[in-house]
Amino acid sequence: MRKITLFLWLGIVFSGTTWGLSYETVRQAYYDSYRYEREGRFSEAIRALQVVFRAYPQDYTVNLRLGWLFYRAGRYREAIKHYERALSAQPEAVEPLLGLSLPYLAQRDWSQVEKLMYRVLKIDPFNYYGRLRLSFALRQQGKYAQAEAVCRKMLALYPTDINFLAELALNLYYLGKKEEARRAFRDLSILAPQNPLLKKYFPDQR
Repeated sequence: MRKITLFLWLGIVFSGTTWGLSYETVRQAYYDSYRYEREGRFSEAIRALQVVFRAYPQDYTVNLRLGWLFYRAGRYREAIKHYERALSAQPEAVEPLLGLSLPYLAQRDWSQVEKLMYRVLKIDPFNYYGRLRLSFALRQQGKYAQAEAVCRKMLALYPTDINFLAELALNLYYLGKKEEARRAFRDLSILAPQNPLLKKYFPDQR
């Protein structure tokens, strides 16, 4: 992303344009896109960026942004295409891998999410969202012991993190470790007393 952004700004500084588009055109396209997104008008937000995408179809930033907008619009095939383009532009970046997991999560393709999160962790071993989504995908596939290990590793770093604590409690519950699960849910009831999992799995903890 830094490389793409640097080239973009060099174009502005030295020529007043960004390889064919003026700075003002690019700025206005992004401004309109964010405004439409805030209003929930995702199709308009996508259209606002088309002028930039047509000029720079392989650019990291515009493809990452379009991936997100197509995901928000529920158009998962297009979201995947743009996230993959962003990844091709910056293969070492974790942003597009995390983004790419969103349409797969929405489609409940847990094995694909698992593969993507392992790719994230190969680059950034303790990436928070990478490990959280990995734990979730493993649990959804019934790989409770593996998911438990992921949660315990992150809770060693973030002992009061309610997301990993909830994931740990669920995995312990499904592993049949009821007493350990009860202790985890009890801790969760202190840190997040309104968590809906408490009512479903351990109503006596509320």
